[in-house]
This record gives sequence, C-alpha cells and structure tokens, in this order.
Amino acid sequence: MTPASCFAGRKVALFGLGGSGLATLRALRSGGADVLAWDDSPESAARAREQGFTVSDLHAADWTEFAALILAPGVPLTHPVPHWTVDKAQAAGIEIIGDIELFCRERARIAPAAPFVAITGTNGKSTTTALIAHILGRAGRDVQMGGNIGTAILSLAPPAPDRIHVIELSSFQIDLTPSLNPGIGVLLNVTPDHLDRHGTLELYAAIKARLIAGSALAVVGIDDAPSRAIADGVTGAIVRVHVGEGMPEGSLAARDGCVFGADGTVLADLDGIGTLRGAHNWQNAAVAIAVVQALGLDAEAILAGLKTFPGLPHRMEEVGRRGRVLFVNDSKATNADSTEKALTAFHDIHWILGGKAKAGGIEPLVPLFGRVAHAYLIGAASDAFAATLEGRVPYTRCGTLDVATEKAADAAAASGAAEPVVLLSPACASYDQFRSFEDRGDRFRDLVRRLTQ
Repeated sequence: MTPASCFAGRKVALFGLGGSGLATLRALRSGGADVLAWDDSPESAARAREQGFTVSDLHAADWTEFAALILAPGVPLTHPVPHWTVDKAQAAGIEIIGDIELFCRERARIAPAAPFVAITGTNGKSTTTALIAHILGRAGRDVQMGGNIGTAILSLAPPAPDRIHVIELSSFQIDLTPSLNPGIGVLLNVTPDHLDRHGTLELYAAIKARLIAGSALAVVGIDDAPSRAIADGVTGAIVRVHVGEGMPEGSLAARDGCVFGADGTVLADLDGIGTLRGAHNWQNAAVAIAVVQALGLDAEAILAGLKTFPGLPHRMEEVGRRGRVLFVNDSKATNADSTEKALTAFHDIHWILGGKAKAGGIEPLVPLFGRVAHAYLIGAASDAFAATLEGRVPYTRCGTLDVATEKAADAAAASGAAEPVVLLSPACASYDQFRSFEDRGDRFRDLVRRLTQ
C-alpha cells in the first residue's frame, strides 16, 4: 500500500466505496487523514462497514470542515450533470481530486524521480499497460502495475527510485489529477467514447492531452486527427508511433507484423506471436518498445518479453480450438472502434455481437463486413444491428450468448475455411444481460470449454 499523507491531520470527504474507493480510504487513514466516507449505494456502504470502516452520510456533513473531496472516477464530475457531492464541494470552495492525484503527491514527496509510466487512449491501453509491465518484469525490474487495470494505484507498493509504476489511466481518472506528471506519458489514440461524461470529443481529447502535457517524455500514436494535433502541440521530448507506410521524422512505425525504428531497422518481428495479432497490437508493441527502451532495456530483453506476452483476458483471447475452428474471446470490445481491431486480425469470422449499443452502432464497421462469414446477434442491440447487416452479411438472431456460441461453432465447423474463427467481439456494453464485460467473457470461455472437451 502507498499511504496518502498529504492530508495528515486534516479532514476530507470521500465519495465512492468500490474497490478503488476502499483502497483510497485505507491509504488516507494510514497517512493520518480524518476521512468521512459515503456512497449512494447501500450495498457499497454496507460492504465498507463490514470491513471495519466508519461510513457517514455526507448529505448531513458540514462541508466547510473539509480540505478536499476525494471522488471515485466513476462519479460524474461535469456531465451530464455534476454529482451532488461535486456541487457541495464547489460551494465550499474545496478541491476535488481522485486517487491518482494522491499517488502523484505522495511520489512528489518521497521519491520525485521514481519511474512512473502512465498510459491512456480510447482503445488498447490495457493491453499496452500489461505488455510494458510484462517486458519490464521479465527483465527483472521491480514493476508495479495498476490504476484502471487490476489493482487500485494506492494498493500498490509506494514509489521508490528503482521501482517502476506502470499505470493505466482512464479519462475519468485524468480529470481528477491536476498535478499528473509521469516520467513517460503514453497516448495511444483518441476516438469518440464517454461523450456522455465529457460532453464533446474536443473536451474528451483535451483531458487525454493533459497526461501528455505533464510528462517528461511523450509517446503518442499519430493515426487519428485528435492524437496528431496533441502530438504537434508537444514542446518537449516525444516519440511518435505510426501504423502503416511512411515514417514521420523521429517516429517508430509498425506494419506487416514488424516494428521499425526511426532509422528503418527492424526492432521486432511479431509474426507468430498470437497475443499480438493485428495492426492495433503492432501499435501496442511499438509503443511498448519505445517505453522500455527509454527505461534502459536492450533489444534481447525486449524481444524476450514480446515473445512471452500472455495477452489479456477478454481482449482477443484465444480460448480454445475444436478441429479447425479457433474460438476468440474479445468481450472487452465494448464499442465499434475496439471491435474493428479484432475484425481486421482475422478472416472467415463467425461473429457474435450485440448487447447495449453505443452511439453510432456498428455502421463504422461496414468496410470490414467482407471478413465476416455470418453474424450471430444477441441482446438489446439486435434490431439495430440487424438493420445494419441486412443485405451485407448473413445473420441469425440468437438472443442469448449460449445460443449464439452453439450456432456459430456448428456453422464454423461445417464451413470450408482453413481456420474459421468464432469471435465474440460485441461492439456493445454488457449491461443488458451481464454484470460486466468480464462476466460476459467468462461465460463465453465456459461455453467454449464445454464445446471443446
């Protein structure tokens, strides 16, 4: 754990008692703060009490006594409307920050030069975070990975000169971190997402840009207009990463399964690494190489890390085979942009999709429909997705994941393709039928296990 001592001897309000909220509460109390914690969910409040914490209704609190509001990242700060705790904090004139900010302040106090890599982007940040941490860990470095992936940041070991924190950050977390200053800041891409929380694409991009603006070295993917504009505004050290032909000056390039250095030499051949299939993963690998090179790893250590990367659950995860048929769990693909990455990585696809649709649906994926042999629709988006598929891709309304998996497996086995793929890549949130994308992916994995036993 990293104790948060910046509010020692002072009183603070904490709202949000999920996993990161409880970790923040522990860190603040360990650091000597007097914390009043609350959550609108009775279940979350009860869980905190069961763990020995005192929970107090912040509606009744005297907000003039607080030095700050520590807000969970999932709580609306600005859009669609500020949460009621935000209104109270602003009326009292106190700062509103999150757990990443507490970490940054603690790092500044105890080990300001401690290595800190922060990764953001609309898509790919979890894979890139895990890949960087894996390469470093395999090379024998002391690595702490967390943030928006896995472990809450304040549950990690504290900053130290020889300890590298590799932290995934969402836009919600960045928005609550005014002093964000990683040694290496990574921006992979910016495409429309979470606009219900940020209002416009421009505001969303501006929040992502703050991670880069505060970093000593910026590593930026430049294959979308917002990210290129952010890269062009960087005044300090920067490595640009480009996927495809052409190499902007000072950049790394990824194409044809290889990563090329700024001088055109091959830094890594990714052919045969199943966990790094597809152009999006070539970008992830190029970014990871730029980061670990900056942290002092040599080519041999980097290649060893790339070749042994196990991948992430629910992100293009190969979960089984039955004869020629490959089953791939891409449940983490909750929007069309993320699903695009999976569709470009395979051919002869039996595509399971649907759930709670996001703005734009699957219309952006039309150019890739030629890769799809058949689509299997589940969940609330079935009608809307059927309308987009009509006349372009044969489809079956399945309703549930169980039915879709069985039908897709049978059809793939009966096809004449050399390696047909049953791909769960829903392009949707999961909340119409599942607790989370993890729950959805776990269910698919279980179904595949039964089919392949």
